[in-house]
Amino acid sequence: MEGTKEKKMKILCLHGFRTSGSFLKKQISKWDPSIFAQFDMDFPDGIFPAGGKSDIEGIFPPPYFEWFQYDKDFTEYTNLEECISYLCEYITTKGPFDGFLGFSQGATLSALLLGYQAQGKVLKDHPPMKLFVSISGAKFRDPSICEVAYKDPIKVKSVHFIGAKDWLKLPSEDLATAFDNPLIIRHPQGHTVPRLDEVAIEQLQSWTAEILQRSNNCAVENKHEMGNGEAKVEFEEKNAEEACKIHNHERSAINTNNREPEVVNAASAQ
Repeated sequence: MEGTKEKKMKILCLHGFRTSGSFLKKQISKWDPSIFAQFDMDFPDGIFPAGGKSDIEGIFPPPYFEWFQYDKDFTEYTNLEECISYLCEYITTKGPFDGFLGFSQGATLSALLLGYQAQGKVLKDHPPMKLFVSISGAKFRDPSICEVAYKDPIKVKSVHFIGAKDWLKLPSEDLATAFDNPLIIRHPQGHTVPRLDEVAIEQLQSWTAEILQRSNNCAVENKHEMGNGEAKVEFEEKNAEEACKIHNHERSAINTNNREPEVVNAASAQ
């Protein structure tokens, strides 16, 4: 429709452990603004207040949050199911969303939701996610989770930022293998949202441009199919109307034929 503002693709951005949505938004602001200019970015806070000291105290103001809790081996989790339920409800009521961007715990959680959706475990009535930006993400290590979430390659367009000095470098590389044809962007930094050099900026711009182009093509195809459907309905309605006219005309002719003998008979009786 002329004058209608085109709807942006929507990305749910999940922050790291004991930080906040506002902090992740500030971290992403280091990137060239043109990269996500055509996207609507949502930065919610985790559902639990930080249960201990935050690594960003003195760097960024509180409050700080966490999505769930875990043991030192990252094999046992507390409040994970509650977190998943909360996010699925958030996605359903605030969405639909087209994908995720996550850092550390947020990236790990995003990948889990993508794997679960692909296997029909969550978000069954939500459209399939199309994209994922992972920064220092990892897989869950509980076998009962892995057997479901990473059972098959996750067919979502994904880009994975992996730092040379990141303590999650190897887990981040392992997470990338869970996705179909992932784009991997390496950087020399540690466990952080990295500043991007020109090469990385071009890679990410090309990646987002391809996703937007694919989304636009799908929108055009759907609009075309809807147009064809409307034309078909109009054609069928017109045919039904013509058929109705013919039927009424034939019925009128039959009734006229039936009345003529009555008129003749009445005239003869006079």
